Amino acid sequence: MKRTAIMMVIAFCFFGSNAYAASDAFKDNIYNPGQLKPVDSVLKVKVGQKSPQFTLKAVSGKTISLKDYQGKKNIVISFVPAAWTPVCSDQWPGYNIISDIFESNNAVLLGITVDNIPTLFSWTNQMGKLWFEVLSDFWPHGAVAAKFGVLRKDGVAERALFVIDKKGIVRYIDVHNINQRPPLEDLVRELEKLK
Repeated sequence: MKRTAIMMVIAFCFFGSNAYAASDAFKDNIYNPGQLKPVDSVLKVKVGQKSPQFTLKAVSGKTISLKDYQGKKNIVISFVPAAWTPVCSDQWPGYNIISDIFESNNAVLLGITVDNIPTLFSWTNQMGKLWFEVLSDFWPHGAVAAKFGVLRKDGVAERALFVIDKKGIVRYIDVHNINQRPPLEDLVRELEKLK
């Protein structure tokens, strides 16, 4: 499996955003906020600590709790700032490329934004089918992002990844420059470490 993961990451690196630029299909509906301050929050968790617990509603209609997966699956949480924005609209469809890497590493992906469910429903339908649960941290506004320390002063979440093992321990954090997608190869490498 490791060879397959490496090949997928190499393909992603060579083909870049064209490999999964789902936003091209609805680019006229994308709001471009311009260049933003790369990071605008202070983390409240550290690698090696227990992850904060949360329960949020999903676009699928389910109510998802972090504890539902603990002891069963490794967890990747992907916070993104906002629906209908350029980088976010490319980042999440990109995870469809490596869905089998999550599966082979017994991991689940949870996508979280501060947008409400109707907005997320419309946005994710336009992006195409995502294999992972998309959760709304809308009300109380940004409460889960705030628990992790990734709620920005303007009320959106940072572009951040948290890898949490089956015991609920945070193993990797990437609070990324909000203007750029986190590299898939970094996430693949961290998932491989959890075997």
